[in-house]
Amino acid sequence: MARQMTGQAAQNGVYDLFIIGGGVNGCGIARDAAGRGLKVGLAEMGDLAQATSSASTKLLHGGLRYLEYLEIRLVREALEEREILLAAMPHIARPMRFVLPYHRDMRFEGSSPVSRITGFFLPWTRGRRPAWMIRAGLFLYDHLGGRKLLPGTATLSLPGTPEGAPLRGHFRKAWEYSDCAVEDARLVVLNARDAQDRGADILVRTRVAAARPEDGVWHVTLEDTDSGTAREVRAKLLINAGGPWVGDIITYAVHTETRRHVRLVRGSHIVTRKLFDHDKCYFFQGEDRRIAFAIPFEEEYTLIGTTEADHGDPWTKPVCSEAEVAYLCNFASKYFKAPVTPADVVWSFSGVRPLLDDGHSAASAVTRDYTLELDMAGGSPVLSVFGGKITTYRRLAEAVMDRIAPLVPGLKGAWTRGVPLPGGDFAVDGTAALTDQLLRDYPFLTPAWARRLVRSYGTEAGAVLGDARDATGLGEDFGATLSEREVRWMMEREFARTAEDVIWRRSKLGLGMDSGQIARLDDWMRENRNS
Repeated sequence: MARQMTGQAAQNGVYDLFIIGGGVNGCGIARDAAGRGLKVGLAEMGDLAQATSSASTKLLHGGLRYLEYLEIRLVREALEEREILLAAMPHIARPMRFVLPYHRDMRFEGSSPVSRITGFFLPWTRGRRPAWMIRAGLFLYDHLGGRKLLPGTATLSLPGTPEGAPLRGHFRKAWEYSDCAVEDARLVVLNARDAQDRGADILVRTRVAAARPEDGVWHVTLEDTDSGTAREVRAKLLINAGGPWVGDIITYAVHTETRRHVRLVRGSHIVTRKLFDHDKCYFFQGEDRRIAFAIPFEEEYTLIGTTEADHGDPWTKPVCSEAEVAYLCNFASKYFKAPVTPADVVWSFSGVRPLLDDGHSAASAVTRDYTLELDMAGGSPVLSVFGGKITTYRRLAEAVMDRIAPLVPGLKGAWTRGVPLPGGDFAVDGTAALTDQLLRDYPFLTPAWARRLVRSYGTEAGAVLGDARDATGLGEDFGATLSEREVRWMMEREFARTAEDVIWRRSKLGLGMDSGQIARLDDWMRENRNS
């Protein structure tokens, strides 16, 4: 199954770089460092992308609303990265148009008389941005990042259009702009796979129990979370990319101090059956100055999110509460003609964003920018990553390499820009052609099945299916088009160990599977883990 501790670093026992954390930042750093010729190890205490990196809103975006907080550098960097990443991963990322409905006199149920009177004269005090502010923000959004692949902003007249059909009648105007959707957990897995292919050791279900500096080298105690067995590795430099646990790692694992503090912000999402019949996303404004997206999801569903609330403890599993479900349903219902109710929700998920605490009182106002802190504890360097967002993970990895360059003589230069992730070596507009080819090569596939495989594996979809000439050639059918052949690929190439890894992170096929099918998959994976 997935290779562990087999690279050159494992043989001589000393890594140039050892990374704690298998989220998007940790795996992105591992890929970048391995591609520069460093001996790299990475330990993730659970599954790859098990926490924050699989619980995002699934977008590669600049962050339109961050402009009002004057996060100009962050937005520019994210907008530049948006197109770089799209070109490198056209299978798991795709362009998307976002529709921002506007109505200057709209009223929200539950608004107090005071807020309604105030809002009439000063509409931004009710949380909805005035038209001039939105137009200015969209102009900046179009021009900050050197946009080349994606179309710019347009104005829409909503009556009689597919975009206007699901909305309440008083919405007659909208702006439409571009961003991208992404399969967030697959992004993490493909970075880990590419890092491994370049020589890195990727260790899942492996906790860093302790790390101590000795004679300029870190001695890292690793604990297998399945068996409880422990072993020690050595590394010249540690990278703490622990996400929500970055502070705990500093305090309890490497025993150093920091002036930085993490603010944990919980974001929850709900998934409903498809609410509209087009492939565009909606950007909704709330009277509380929050925003929510309604995004086409997995062909048959709509994703709505997100909430933002403080979360006290990284060890407390984030859960989308009944109150958050109600909040998101009510938010969407102020825009859609047909009310969205908790009974419409087929799935929900929640994640904790580890944001750098910049002193803002509102969780939604906390910066999404990242900060790197290098500590030469006992003469052995450890670099901790605070904050960040999924869109800027590649630039963050380059920044880490720049920061440690003085400690790594002869470090090779940056290389990841323009280099595709596994399966992403085709044109941004080539998904349809690739799907058609897969259908010709494997005529037993349905169009939806073929699209899903291409969206997951790109040019490697045929390698997943192998020499199968009909569905029976793919082995056991676990339901929702998930075959034994595909599960073996995930176990052997993508570090999957359990059914949850397969159906909620490397795919979202759990939406179409029942409890019996999931239990059978889990049993099969347990029986075949070492085969």
